[in-house]
Amino acid sequence: MRRVLAVAVAGGLLAVGVAVPGPRHPTPPLLLQGLAVGPAGERQQVAVERAAAFVPGTSVLVPAGGRGASDVVAESAEVVARHRAWLAEGTVPGARPLDREVAERALLDLRALTLEDGTVAAAWRSYWRYMWPRDASFVAVAYAVTGHSRDAFRVLRRLGELQESDGTWQARYTFDGDVPDDRGTQLDANGWFLWATWTWYDTVRGRPGADRDLASLWPSVRAAAEAAAESLGRTGLPPAGQDYWEIPQEVVTLGLAAPLLAGLRSAADLAGSAGRDESAARWAGAARFLGTAVEREFGPSGYRRVAASERSWRLADHGYPVGPPADGLDSAVAFLGPPFGPEVPAVRRAVQAAEHALALPHGGVRPGEDWNDLDEAWTPSTAVLALSAAASGDHRRARDHLDWLVAHRTGVGSFPERVAPGGPVSVAPLAWTSALVLLTLAALDGSLPLPPWASVRMPPPP
Repeated sequence: MRRVLAVAVAGGLLAVGVAVPGPRHPTPPLLLQGLAVGPAGERQQVAVERAAAFVPGTSVLVPAGGRGASDVVAESAEVVARHRAWLAEGTVPGARPLDREVAERALLDLRALTLEDGTVAAAWRSYWRYMWPRDASFVAVAYAVTGHSRDAFRVLRRLGELQESDGTWQARYTFDGDVPDDRGTQLDANGWFLWATWTWYDTVRGRPGADRDLASLWPSVRAAAEAAAESLGRTGLPPAGQDYWEIPQEVVTLGLAAPLLAGLRSAADLAGSAGRDESAARWAGAARFLGTAVEREFGPSGYRRVAASERSWRLADHGYPVGPPADGLDSAVAFLGPPFGPEVPAVRRAVQAAEHALALPHGGVRPGEDWNDLDEAWTPSTAVLALSAAASGDHRRARDHLDWLVAHRTGVGSFPERVAPGGPVSVAPLAWTSALVLLTLAALDGSLPLPPWASVRMPPPP
């Protein structure tokens, strides 16, 4: 176990993508609007009050007034060349000029947030300057589907280095690999790592060195899949634990079960590709066991947040008034469908119901009906719904979500964590949202790999 650093966080624990629910706090301001790279390659926060833009094709900042872009390009010629060469190594998804502009900025933001060893910062400010395995897995997929395979592999390799001895991951890590607090294990990371590894491998399958690289990741794949399979209890569900909401849970949530299901399916397919038939059969069996439990426990309610057998738990201990059970709709329902799972009509209806229930008057969505902040839209949840629609072929619905996200970027074109009625708040760029937008654009282009189980429903267990 890595050293745990004691860190006090003002106002409670902060999670990437979502903050810990509790008593209402004032809406935070926009703390920074972007991340630039200086002449020596150093990262520079772009202050909110600063009027600036980037040199096209780079994260090099051009100040408003004073010297023009040509002066900045000359001073930062090496950095400019590296950024543009890196973009040229891959593809920039998007059918429209605006799409490609958005995708280019998202890619460059991810590159600025990724360290040389594959560590990915959630964002470049205080409480967000950590590596969340969940977010990093999505960043690896974004790199893979845009042709930056080596970057994807570096992120996956770093995740493997951070993996605990029992095959799980802590909620987040410092850049040095330490554990900054006592949030504990978040088992959904196992599912996201396995799905990300499957997607990366699908994009490099057959290339020189691909099987060698998969073999180097295999110990982490095996440990993650075994931990996921062994976590399933008598009912087929994993134990209660934190999901992407990052609050203590006494119930099993869809936000935990769905990623594990995607991960076990991914692990089984990877094992089959690697000729490891015994592992493939074991993990496919675990996936069927979990899939049946998910359908039984979540399906009858329309795939709400909490398993049917556990809906008596209430959120009073976490700042909510005592009231209805915490069984509302959740944007995590999108984790059950494409590109993570099969296209099932009941799941698609549940996703659409969640879109309607979670929508805010100023656009975007909350993470879930039981989320206690009624005013702020969370860009990761909105982007997950955009990706879900795009991967399912509903391009109009995907465009609606995507257009809203694009319209609510910061002044330098980066995606913020949240959007209040008055505009972007919190921090930007956020790695998870940037990655999700890139995957949505790739899905709209038809270039996002869909695993075999995302179009064919898996058979029930014998």
